[in-house]
Amino acid sequence: MTLSHSVKSTTNPEQNIASPKTRRCIVTGASSGIGLAIAKLFSESGYRVFNLDIKPGEYGEFHPCDLTNFAEVEQVIADICQQSPVDCLVSNAGMHFSANIEQTSEQDFDRVFDLNVKGAFAAVKSVLPSMKAQQAGSIIIIASDQALVAKRNSFVYNLSKAALASMAKTTALDYAEYGIRANAICPGTIETPLYHQAIDNYCQKSGADKHQIHAEEAALQPLNRLGQPEEVAELALFLASDKSRFITGSLQVIDGGYTAQ
Repeated sequence: MTLSHSVKSTTNPEQNIASPKTRRCIVTGASSGIGLAIAKLFSESGYRVFNLDIKPGEYGEFHPCDLTNFAEVEQVIADICQQSPVDCLVSNAGMHFSANIEQTSEQDFDRVFDLNVKGAFAAVKSVLPSMKAQQAGSIIIIASDQALVAKRNSFVYNLSKAALASMAKTTALDYAEYGIRANAICPGTIETPLYHQAIDNYCQKSGADKHQIHAEEAALQPLNRLGQPEEVAELALFLASDKSRFITGSLQVIDGGYTAQ
């Protein structure tokens, strides 16, 4: 059994005791970026949050987990669900890789798909028995605007995010009879550590000025700015709530208008 410990929670001690009034949510990759913003907002909204990541985060109960290891994901989620049913899964863990198809090695391909796609597959498959048992649940997969449009030098990352969109839609159809909803959030360019890492890598290779590249990225968005992780978290909270109970199988775009061009 995987051991866990609480890192930080904005909820009071009574909320850490599972009860019919306390909703339980698993968030993968909740130690940074969009996942961190989601864990924070859900915790502040009264959810008991379980963070599956390789390093601790600030919010929720940390469960060390290698998302590329199917058996480990399955065991950690089984341990969580054994305590009490899980109401929501946010499959967020992922990585970026910038390269065209010729520049992408087989190892690069496997590394991206192991985390972005296989990790989501493991999390979704592992949480379904609990949700089926209670005849309810919301599965939210963090995909990308690249599930809808292609971008240059983004072969395998683009491919992985399109796969996640398909995963959300097929899961929605297969499990609607159990009252389980599945949706994908497709963020555009969001200012996260992952974004800054990608910009830093590009500038290191090309010699470009980071401030200029950052400004150019903002200018590509019709709203003339980058998105913030907290904005994605608000959308995730809506999709987890009963307010979205007639929404399933959808790709929820939050990209400042980028894919509307």
